[in-house]
Amino acid sequence: MRVPPLPADEWDDEVDAALRVMLPRRMRNPESASNALSTLVRHPALTEAFLTLNVHLLFRSSLPARLRELAILRVAHRRDCVYEWNHHREAALAEGITESEIEAVRRGEATDALDALILRAVDELDEKSNLSDATWDALCGQLDEHQRMDLIFTIGTYNTLAAAFNTFGVRSEYER
Repeated sequence: MRVPPLPADEWDDEVDAALRVMLPRRMRNPESASNALSTLVRHPALTEAFLTLNVHLLFRSSLPARLRELAILRVAHRRDCVYEWNHHREAALAEGITESEIEAVRRGEATDALDALILRAVDELDEKSNLSDATWDALCGQLDEHQRMDLIFTIGTYNTLAAAFNTFGVRSEYER
């Protein structure tokens, strides 16, 4: 672990303010916050700024939750991010995505055309930091402008988180 969670005796008002963006008061402590948040709060100003975007993507995004979770899982797989995979596997299950659908994400496979399109978008952005005209046009036929923008920012944000979690050595609470 290169960047460990912030020790409990260093949690202060600045840390509390940074986590206020995402967590209710009862969870803004080292015992209740996730390993990821407990690590990120080592830099409270960055955490607060980042969580503002992340809260939008997780809770206010126009992108349907199913598509969001499929995109995040594909990013987690491509980035070999155990933390992101484990946490969003649980979120995907809560959204009704089946175990077999989750495992198919690893292979870049989906039985639904829209799901497959989302996985293709993740792969293309990962490979080229851009989408082909064919993929963009297909997304235009399925998602409105806000949904497409939320998708691109979701993919980019979770690529950034995967890089941070992998580099810092954030351990998943769901390690198997």
